[in-house]
Amino acid sequence: MNSLIRSTARCLRPGAALCLPRQADGRVWSAPARLLCAAGDLQKDLGEMVKKDKVVVFMKGTPAQPMCGFSNAVVQILRMHGVDGYAAYNVLEDQELREGVKQFSNWPTIPQVYFNGEFVGGCDILLQMHQNGDLVEELKKLGISSALLDAEKDSK
Repeated sequence: MNSLIRSTARCLRPGAALCLPRQADGRVWSAPARLLCAAGDLQKDLGEMVKKDKVVVFMKGTPAQPMCGFSNAVVQILRMHGVDGYAAYNVLEDQELREGVKQFSNWPTIPQVYFNGEFVGGCDILLQMHQNGDLVEELKKLGISSALLDAEKDSK
């Protein structure tokens, strides 16, 4: 058991936060959530990371404190749709992660959004999906009912 704990401790790296569902008082909690070992395993680890949660975002900053306008836009779009429980990884805290996720997706920019392990795109794609209604449909496929639909029903 001690060897397992020691090997796990050697693999821990900073740079990720798991955005937990909104609390009753409206606050969003985030908690460390990343376990990576050797750099050669990064692509394998990324493959596991994007499949671990229904919605995964690689961003600059955290959902509570985005550090760029594009990351903030992604957080706001997800918030408008009521998507709270998603994994968010702060690429500013880990240069390996920042470059690795770009290679993994073959997409040159951050933020990057994944649904059920599939790369969706960046801020521009998510914004377009939000504007044309595709995001509501994609969230429905994930078993997530968009808060915008709920608000629309309530107004009728």
